[in-house]
Amino acid sequence: MTIFGSVALNETFVEAAMLAAMRITAFLVIAPPFSFSGIPLRIKGMLAIALSILVAPTAAQGLPAAMDGGAFVVSLISQLVIGALLGFMVFVVFSAIQSAGSLIDLFAGFQMSQAFDPLMKVNGAQMTRLMQMVALGLLFVSGGAELVLGGLFRTFHALPVTGFLSQDAGERLLPGVAQMFVAAVQIAGPIVVVLFLADVGLGVLTRVAPALNAFSLGFVLKILITLLAGGTIFIALPRIVEALLEDALRAMASVS
Repeated sequence: MTIFGSVALNETFVEAAMLAAMRITAFLVIAPPFSFSGIPLRIKGMLAIALSILVAPTAAQGLPAAMDGGAFVVSLISQLVIGALLGFMVFVVFSAIQSAGSLIDLFAGFQMSQAFDPLMKVNGAQMTRLMQMVALGLLFVSGGAELVLGGLFRTFHALPVTGFLSQDAGERLLPGVAQMFVAAVQIAGPIVVVLFLADVGLGVLTRVAPALNAFSLGFVLKILITLLAGGTIFIALPRIVEALLEDALRAMASVS
């Protein structure tokens, strides 16, 4: 097809770009770090269009020369579901950091000051929001965002734009959810154990010397322990983000 009699427009390329844009847009809306609300929607839209144009030659391979309207609409919906599922798997993997922060806040007594952060879409207290913010920053600084996009591009080779998800794609989410809880416990485990032992020690001290009222100092002591032990988590957080990134890429590859 020609526009104004001079510029040639490849219909197959346009269809492939539109199908790829549907998958990429759904992925960017859900998957971290691109789901961060601090990124304007206009920037996300421009990024999705640019990435879809880049991946269109790959997506056009095996695409029929001409698709009727019904088949094209079905393919668009299929790409929307695929992109959303891939983004959700990345979101589940990186939710381990948020869950670990929630565990620390729970045992440290910070849950009373929890609030919803509309930018990161996180409902939690200080450690939850701080760990999530640092993890998102590490993804951008360390090049993890580019690796996530690279994993998304590889799905177009394994799962073409005309393809559909396998029947067991939903079942593959369950190991990812289980791994998220395990990772959260592994991240927050050392601090949680220390805080639990502090509670036990305060309880024993109160039984031995009831007049001392040791629990009145409990909040200050637990805050001090959290701040001191929390530094070890932030030192190890780059390696934790790297490990979670590898898990996210494997999860995307397993689905596609």
